[in-house]
Amino acid sequence: MLTAEYPADGLTMIGHLALPGRVRGSGSRVLVLSTVADPERIRAAVTAGADGYLTKDHALDELVEAVATVAAGGTAHSADLAFAWAYDTRPERPQLAPRELQVLRDYASGLTLKATARRAAISPHTAKYYLDRVKEKYRDAGRPAYTKTDLAHRVREDGLGGPDG
Repeated sequence: MLTAEYPADGLTMIGHLALPGRVRGSGSRVLVLSTVADPERIRAAVTAGADGYLTKDHALDELVEAVATVAAGGTAHSADLAFAWAYDTRPERPQLAPRELQVLRDYASGLTLKATARRAAISPHTAKYYLDRVKEKYRDAGRPAYTKTDLAHRVREDGLGGPDG
């Protein structure tokens, strides 16, 4: 767990930890706890490799649950994190429609195309259409995603995993 008390300290630390292969290569997990709920800092921390970002004003039981979730391999999401991602308009981050996001999350989580379609109550053809649109948006943003694995990486990189992690 990383505590970011001062505006740049936590992000500087996370940046150093996220050097290629350092955090993920060692199997370490990072949860940032901060007094700062600035959307830019939140996006920077998650982009740098943090598995979650919570502000210290959360209830103790929520913080304990977040630590346990991250330690078990999940991600910790908060309203601040969701807001930061929802209003992220950087050009390298494609703007996905709600249905595209739903289909992307389900498919990238490991569901088959048919199961993804069934969960969304749409046809497999429509689910494939949404995935093709998502791939096109990532390609246009300069971050192509050709395979299911690539899509799963984009979900992780962009913090799109949803409340289930």
